[in-house]
Parts: sequence; structure tokens; C-alpha cells
Amino acid sequence: MSHSLYITLKQQHPSAEIHVMAPAWCCALLERMPEVNKAIVMPLGHGDFKLAARFRLGRQLAVEGYDWAIVQPNSMKSALIPLFAGIKKRTGWKGESRYGLLNDLRSNKTDFPLMVERYVALAHPRADMQNNHCIPTLPWPTLQVDAANQQSALSELSLDTESPIVSLCPGAEFGPSKRWPEQHYAEVAQHQIEQGKQVWIFGSAKDIPVAEAIKHHLPRNLQGKCHTLAGKTSLHQAIDLMALSSVVISNDSGLMHIAAALQRPLVGIYGSTSPKYTPPLAEKVAIVHTDIECRPCFKRECPLGHLKCLKELPAEKVLAAIQQLTDPAHIAASHR
Repeated sequence: MSHSLYITLKQQHPSAEIHVMAPAWCCALLERMPEVNKAIVMPLGHGDFKLAARFRLGRQLAVEGYDWAIVQPNSMKSALIPLFAGIKKRTGWKGESRYGLLNDLRSNKTDFPLMVERYVALAHPRADMQNNHCIPTLPWPTLQVDAANQQSALSELSLDTESPIVSLCPGAEFGPSKRWPEQHYAEVAQHQIEQGKQVWIFGSAKDIPVAEAIKHHLPRNLQGKCHTLAGKTSLHQAIDLMALSSVVISNDSGLMHIAAALQRPLVGIYGSTSPKYTPPLAEKVAIVHTDIECRPCFKRECPLGHLKCLKELPAEKVLAAIQQLTDPAHIAASHR
């Protein structure tokens, strides 16, 4: 979602050079964003304060002569490196009382309900954002696809594109309260394979058990059309392969936002969270969820222990959303 910020900055300052410091795993994403000239690996972990290391890192960056730093995280420690780098203009939300660390401090975050709006607002002058309370334009993230890498990945993983590809993203780093049960995913997979399609299951190494469980739930004669890619692809490969999908079905996860940035038809499944804060930003999106009273609770695990918000979301609802997004007759009717 931060790509929307980089697009806005490039629109405002066409000759600017944009460098982004981020965790190493983000670099594959940044390399697919043409507005980003350089990705800098952040060597410190999420919980690491390490003041001396941050000072050394800031002094290393000082030689670049940066004019402007935009600090997207809200923590106090994230604002230290731009200060140590001697960057004159340091922009960010107030966060953890970062007075003095940031000199272009924004305090009206609640005027912008979407996370992507909060990112893009930092590209605009503070006075404009405080007086107008709205973003003039909100560009959607768009990831570039590497065709050569795509073909290489197809060959390496013994995949083909002879039948339409339905991609499943059943994992969620956040916790169990975002994970639609594998039995429901298997029902969707079985229906789609019986309709003449193939299924690719994406995810990290942590998602291998759920990916294998989905495949195991399928009738044996259909399992050959289900390919478990969890833990087998790099992020670059996942991006390029997912771009071939006819539709993506995903929990509220990072892969959901990648599918949106690839402008693939997308069914987003929400359990404990809500699309009102971090919706997928794409044209062909269907959001499905239950309407029970206790959601959204935004908890990693169900505080009531029943996980009804996901267990009671039937496969039929997701299948109906797939048809809505991909059936030409349905699409034509919906646009009359």
C-alpha cells in the first residue's frame, strides 16, 4: 500500500530520486515499483531499539544528502535514523510523541480512515491536509510483472497455463482469526477443478500444512489439478505466477494486497478484521464476511473461542463471488 505514496511523490516531483528503507523481505516488492530508485535493507528487527546501531546507520545515510525523509511507521525509534542522518525535513504522524524527532509532524490521522490515505497524506503539505481533510487523488498500487521470470518459474515448478488458474491464499501471519478453514477452501477448489480449472495454492513455508490439508481434502482423482506452491516460491516468483490467475481467493493478508496490485479479480475473505481500514485496492474485488455481532474484533485469536466469523462463512458465498467477478454474462448484467 505504500506504493501509493511513492506514485504521489513522483507525480509531485518528477525528477526526484526515491530511496526506501524497509525489511529485506520487502525488497522484492520495491523492485517491482518503478518509482523507487533504490531499496535499502533495514538491518534491525521490528523490536530492536539499539540506539548505537541506529546512530551508525543514520551517519552512513548522511553521505547521500537526502532532502526529505517520510517516516511511515509510528514508533519513536523509527524516527531516529532520519534525525541522525541530518535530513532537514522529516515528515510523519505524531505516533509515539515524536516531537523534536520529526519537524513536519502530523496529528490529524483520524481524518484519514484508510491506511493508504494516511500514507499518501504525508506527501502533501501539512496545511492542506489539516484544512481540507481529504486526499486530492489516491493512486492504486500497481506491481510490474517480469515476463522472463514468470516463464522461468513456470518451468521450474512444472506448471502450465493450459486451463484457467484459480489461486488460493489460505495463510495469514496475523493469526487464526484471519484464516478461513481449509475445508471451505477445499470445497471451492473442488468446485473450480470440476469446472475445468486448475488450482494453485500460494503462501510461505508456514502455510505448507494448510496448503497440503486443502489438497488432501480433495477427491484423489482431482488432486493432480491442485498445485501447492506454499514455501516453494520466492516473493518475485509468487508475484509473477499470481499475475496469471483468472481469480484469486485470499484471506486478509499481504498476498491479498499483492493480488489487488496485480489487478487480478479478487475475493477477499474477512474474519476478525475489516476492509474499512485496509481494503484491497483494485477494480474487480468482492469482499465476503459474516455479519455476526462480535465481528470485527481485530483479535489474533477468537476471544470467544468459537471462530464463527469464519467457520460460518460457507463456500457457496465465495463461489457466488467468483461467479460475479468472472462470469461474462454476470459482469455484463451488473454494468447495465
